[in-house]
Amino acid sequence: MDERFTDPEFQDGDEFERDQRIRPIRFDDMVGQEKAKTNLRIAVEAAHHRNEAMDHILLHGPPGLGKTTMAYVIAHELGVEIHVTSGPVLERPADLAGILTNLNERDVLFIDEIHRMNRVVEEHLYSAMEDFTLDIMIDSGPSARSYQIPLEPFTMVGATTRLGLLTAPMRTRFGLLERLDFYAPEELQAIVVRAARILGIEIEKDAARVIAHRSRGTARIAGRQLSRSRDYAQARADGVITEEVAVKALALLGVDKKGLDEMDRRLLETLIDKFDGGPVGLNNLGAALSEEMDTLEEVYEPYLIQEGLLVRTPRGRQATARAYLHLGKTPPEDESQSRLF
Repeated sequence: MDERFTDPEFQDGDEFERDQRIRPIRFDDMVGQEKAKTNLRIAVEAAHHRNEAMDHILLHGPPGLGKTTMAYVIAHELGVEIHVTSGPVLERPADLAGILTNLNERDVLFIDEIHRMNRVVEEHLYSAMEDFTLDIMIDSGPSARSYQIPLEPFTMVGATTRLGLLTAPMRTRFGLLERLDFYAPEELQAIVVRAARILGIEIEKDAARVIAHRSRGTARIAGRQLSRSRDYAQARADGVITEEVAVKALALLGVDKKGLDEMDRRLLETLIDKFDGGPVGLNNLGAALSEEMDTLEEVYEPYLIQEGLLVRTPRGRQATARAYLHLGKTPPEDESQSRLF
């Protein structure tokens, strides 16, 4: 008999509360990211020993890997409140001043997508991070003068998916820089099982493994696929997510065994069928797919390259032999090898 995971305690109750329970609140509850957790755990313990604010932290990496969750965990482990905002929201220095002056001692300020912060606001943040003071200008013209507002010592946690877009002065003001990596299938399986238990979803072990292997190494995608599998199980099955149910649910979403969706496969098929596997320029590929070049480069290509299905060459994009095999096509012979014979 297949092993199943469920927790009757959370079968009923408010949906919002159950969703909140999914997010870990302690390092021990988090699955994966062992290197980052170890370094952050040490920093948290040291801050407790010194009874002072923790160093500022910059979390970076692809989307959906738990940067926001990590910020909440840090605040909980420190035993302080967390104040959440995002880079695009902070348009004026006054926006930043309102948040900073409301921070209590050792509180955590979390700024998501920090690379999109207004540069003027960013410069006002420098003195706040280093000296815990906020410089503001009073009046203008000849009567203008600078005034310093003291701030409570706080810990800023920044999150970004584009580390290279962060200015050097901002990067150097963080005491800890931690990259969050993609999850192994075993880690994603544990994440799926934990989420299912909390939400009261009955799921078989094999089904959790199927979802984990098709989630692109990303916890957010695993959670989304778990939700869609639950919907299919409740609408077309007996409410239990079996391996068969998970496979059928993901097939309806167009997700194959490697986690590729319909657009991923369409990109590879276009590259192989219309351009003989490449190399082809991104402009031509985008025109053939009726898709923006930025979307191809930032949304679809990274995972295909990570899986070894696509390569970027000086002459353009090229499909690999692995891409041919995945699509059930015969790879072309290696011309450099054929010349030897």
